[in-house]
Amino acid sequence: MKAVVIRRYGAAEVLQYEDVEQPKIQPTQLLVKVRASSVNPIDWKIRKGMLSLITGSKFPKILGFDVAGDVVAVGSGVTRFKLGDAIYGSTSFPGGGYAEFAAVKENLAALKPTNLSYEEAAAVPLVALTALQALRDQGNIQTGQTVLINGAASGVGSFAVQIAKALGAVVTGVSSTKNLDLVKSLGTDRVIDYTQQDFAQDTAQYDIIFDAVGKRSLSQIKRVLKPNGIYITTLPSPEVFLESVLTAFLPGQKAKFFFEKPNTQDLVYIKELIEAGKIRVVIDRTYPLQELAAAHAYSETERAVGKIAIAVSS
Repeated sequence: MKAVVIRRYGAAEVLQYEDVEQPKIQPTQLLVKVRASSVNPIDWKIRKGMLSLITGSKFPKILGFDVAGDVVAVGSGVTRFKLGDAIYGSTSFPGGGYAEFAAVKENLAALKPTNLSYEEAAAVPLVALTALQALRDQGNIQTGQTVLINGAASGVGSFAVQIAKALGAVVTGVSSTKNLDLVKSLGTDRVIDYTQQDFAQDTAQYDIIFDAVGKRSLSQIKRVLKPNGIYITTLPSPEVFLESVLTAFLPGQKAKFFFEKPNTQDLVYIKELIEAGKIRVVIDRTYPLQELAAAHAYSETERAVGKIAIAVSS
């Protein structure tokens, strides 16, 4: 099969389009003919060696966590899927989605939303589950609460806006001038242009502040967080890490960080929201698999709106 592999850590040029062997599946896995994948910042952070203490020095590696495609083989222990099912989901760490075939654990997949293309579906898993788990599990979001999403036009942020609205919150989105109309179209009740105003100096206060781009800390935004409010990020700085430890044992405002945990149940929930028209997918650009290096380079500019999709096979 064709795949994009890395044989060392480095710049985007280390991504090489090559022939490799198809993966062999375990009893609880599906063999998926990958139709599409997508780029997440963690992919290029792994590629650059920023997580090498976790990912190790064994090469070659195939990156890519998001996949959408068709089931072409099932392990002996698989019960929820059959040959020909169109699915979307996540590969196991550190990836495997940047290939024509991928092994996907049964409990990390769900049937693809029927109203999405493969490219759209592949743009969903990691970022949508990150947004859902941040707001629902870390923020304990409730109907009527006020929520601010920093980075509302990003991959995670665009889903967070829509999920917060679906869960009944009053949502403020923070983005740049050029993305304000998009953020409004996602359902925000209010928008803040960060090039004109620092939301941390706002007069409003929020129950939850979700920093989808990891640019702030609790100490920087505490005046606009309610006394028992929660600040959440998926990109913890040393300051945020310390704040999370300290506030866990103290009353009042909390700082939290977490890492997304892919699972079938949450993918099914997101699928239902998508099919009900409560969530739409924002794709900035689509690249063919053989141009993955260009897709990574664009993602690294941190200017992408929504997601970058990768078309793998027709």
